[in-house]
Amino acid sequence: MNPISGTARKAGIPRIIEKVLDKEYYDFSIMQTNYCGHAYEIATNAKNDGCDVVVAVGGDGTVNEVAKAIVHSDTALGILPCGSGNGLARHLMLPLDMQKAVEIINKHTVHDLDYGLINNIPFFCTCGMGFDAFISMKFAEAGKRGPVTYLENILREGLKYKPETYEIKDDNGTSLYRAFLLSCANASQYGNNAYIAPQASMSDGLLDVTIIEPFDMLEAPQISIDMFNKTLDKNSKIKTFKTKHIHVHREKAGFIHYDGEPVMTDADVDISVVNKGIKIIVNPYAQKEKRQPSMMQTAFSVFFNDIMNVRADKNKQNRHIQALNKILLRKLNNL
Repeated sequence: MNPISGTARKAGIPRIIEKVLDKEYYDFSIMQTNYCGHAYEIATNAKNDGCDVVVAVGGDGTVNEVAKAIVHSDTALGILPCGSGNGLARHLMLPLDMQKAVEIINKHTVHDLDYGLINNIPFFCTCGMGFDAFISMKFAEAGKRGPVTYLENILREGLKYKPETYEIKDDNGTSLYRAFLLSCANASQYGNNAYIAPQASMSDGLLDVTIIEPFDMLEAPQISIDMFNKTLDKNSKIKTFKTKHIHVHREKAGFIHYDGEPVMTDADVDISVVNKGIKIIVNPYAQKEKRQPSMMQTAFSVFFNDIMNVRADKNKQNRHIQALNKILLRKLNNL
């Protein structure tokens, strides 16, 4: 259990586990983490001792540490979500209520699911570079957790951030993109129901790549709405595709992130998926269709994106007319 993940107090969690966990099915012990990397050490020791399940009590950072210790083993990952974003737990539709989350552990429904690698670092939810990696770095430096801190950094830095150029190579060839961010998703969201890849699946053996092209201040609200509406892939500023592997070359070294954890790397980044590489306890009652946008959400997104496209076309026409006017004025002045 990570005592400092998220913003809520953790003092009552051991009592809930003691009360709700099925002790006829499980023998258990609770251990608190004391430093970065401690969860990885605890999970590794538990795996080596033959434990059937290691449960991460915390956010996506804690989940990542535990999960990467038990990949390609018979030990399953359980999650009791109490972090800032809980992206993987939300994708898996695990309850955020602690008692109900423990009840899911009691059901012990285990699936073999995919995970990703970015420069050989495992990730289980999302990874990426560009603005989201930059914000992950700012968030790590902020010293306090929670969605408010995350939003403050987005609003403060978003309009100042300079897009980068990425050369992307996959099975279909090489493409060049100027982009605000490039995300590779194993699961559908960053956390807090911000869906960067609404069509992502953890069992299809593929990563969902999302490229957000540069946008202006008037287009930013629609991109935000689409992200929380599960309709980001409908936005004209977004390019998406599925792949098993991509190699990215950037203009220079910079930050990447894996499950929200920032790290500096050189200009070349290699990202791939590992099919069915980890066992995870899932929610047997999850209604997967709820990951998809409703008809109303889709209609709303299409309508406003059409408006944005018309505005963009009108602006292009106006610029074209202004350019023609300047040419005509120059010709008249030369008569």
